[in-house]
Amino acid sequence: MSGEAPYPTAAAAGANPAARERRIGFACAFAVLFVWAGFLLSSRLSASQSLTPWDVAALRYAGAFLAALPLVAVLGLPRLPPLRLLALLGAASFGFPIFAYHGFTLAPAAHGGVMLPGTLPFLTAALGVAFLGEAWTRRRAASLVVVACGIGLLASDTLGAHPGAWRGDLLFLAGSCCWAIYTLLIRLWGIGAMQATLSIALWSAPIYLPVWWFLLPSSIGTATAGVALYQLVYQGIFATILAGLLFTKAVTALGAPTTTTITALVPGMAALAAWPLLGEPLGLLGFAGVGLVSAGMILTVVRFPPRAR
Repeated sequence: MSGEAPYPTAAAAGANPAARERRIGFACAFAVLFVWAGFLLSSRLSASQSLTPWDVAALRYAGAFLAALPLVAVLGLPRLPPLRLLALLGAASFGFPIFAYHGFTLAPAAHGGVMLPGTLPFLTAALGVAFLGEAWTRRRAASLVVVACGIGLLASDTLGAHPGAWRGDLLFLAGSCCWAIYTLLIRLWGIGAMQATLSIALWSAPIYLPVWWFLLPSSIGTATAGVALYQLVYQGIFATILAGLLFTKAVTALGAPTTTTITALVPGMAALAAWPLLGEPLGLLGFAGVGLVSAGMILTVVRFPPRAR
């Protein structure tokens, strides 16, 4: 295929009217909330489904690869320099999910919500200051303080019932660091949503699956076809392709600070859903934490009219 593939980049996105681009960004950011909440619940569920974390990763990469093929047939192969491709794969494709899947074998869904998307606004803000020269406004700092208080309440509500979960929490934190690095890289290099997502989906399976098949522990033979198919579809298509497109587009349209503050709602959503679906209840402190995180998100997203002089 000759010529450059028609992948939109961050620079091309700037050609659209700013208001329309922000509306698209907000729609993508709020849509990814539901996909990420489902990712947390599905990953926690996999710990009781006769699958090792390595198996879930294999299903994720296989599903993403199969879903990417029709898109590649239409758009062509994504072209990224090898070192940039390896950096994206290491951070978003291998680091983030593998740390997360192992974390869910040691800690409940609420902990995954707190330590994965819950810490993301702070990690991306720190990287933005360090590498992109971004300044913290007073409103931005205030919103992060409110979000931090909410996440602290949510965490304290569940830590007592799971005293050994700190090991899983450390793995979740490592996964969040990987995703924050991915967020920094797509902004730094101006990589578009489709280009980044398809690059990850196409190259992860050929690299990982042979290693998994020959070297990594697996119990996938004991899982039912329904369990394997569910994880393949959700982890591969929804959590990789759909979430990757939505999140990356939101970052290019809104910026990482706003996007990651919106996604701070995921811990509360996952904790609320884990109660009826996984039997992991939430107490009064947890509900208060959900409210504070929501307030912090609103403080970042809503534009208040200027005061009359």
